[in-house]
Amino acid sequence: MSLTLVIANKAYSSWSFRPWIVMRHFEIAFKEITIPMAQETTRTDMLRYAPTGKCPSLHDGDITIWDSLAIIEYLAESFPEKAIWPRDKAARAQARSLSAEMHSGFVNLRSLLPMNMRRPPAKRALTPEAAADLERLESAFATAQQAFGQGGPFLMGAFSAVDAMFAPVVNRLHVYDVAVSAPTKAYMEAVMALPAWRDWETDARAESWIIDKYEGP
Repeated sequence: MSLTLVIANKAYSSWSFRPWIVMRHFEIAFKEITIPMAQETTRTDMLRYAPTGKCPSLHDGDITIWDSLAIIEYLAESFPEKAIWPRDKAARAQARSLSAEMHSGFVNLRSLLPMNMRRPPAKRALTPEAAADLERLESAFATAQQAFGQGGPFLMGAFSAVDAMFAPVVNRLHVYDVAVSAPTKAYMEAVMALPAWRDWETDARAESWIIDKYEGP
């Protein structure tokens, strides 16, 4: 199996970050192609790899998979020996439910606080709508950890796909200095301590592309 993952900017692309951190953490070999966002040729370049004209996409020979969650599911199916999803049925069901909620939800929080791996931590005030998203987020984290997190610092104990799905939110909470509970802070620190996280962050800091809408106070 020869895999190629096509991603956008590591500084900003939350969708790219999710499958990338899964593949790096679980030591799945892959080649990497980066297509920077907000360039004149961005959409044309991305359309060469995915019919949506977006990143990420995964390529396995003649098979093309696009969308972060679909890519993660393909990886879990292709590498069943790796616990990309929790082995326990109940934990796996909750992990998948939370991942789907992350995929389509928390829009107000995500819009207000775009991912930026290079941003020095500095507070940005939450809107009431974003604050409501944060309340649901912390509730979801607490419920998962209380039910399944006894075996480690992650949502289901050991790192799994659900933590990858929430990794960009961890960056957002960190760089915008959002006030969170002690358990959420401990979870964030565990995610940010992962070698795969640090590798992505190092690469993001080395990028030269600047997109103004992701910057600012």
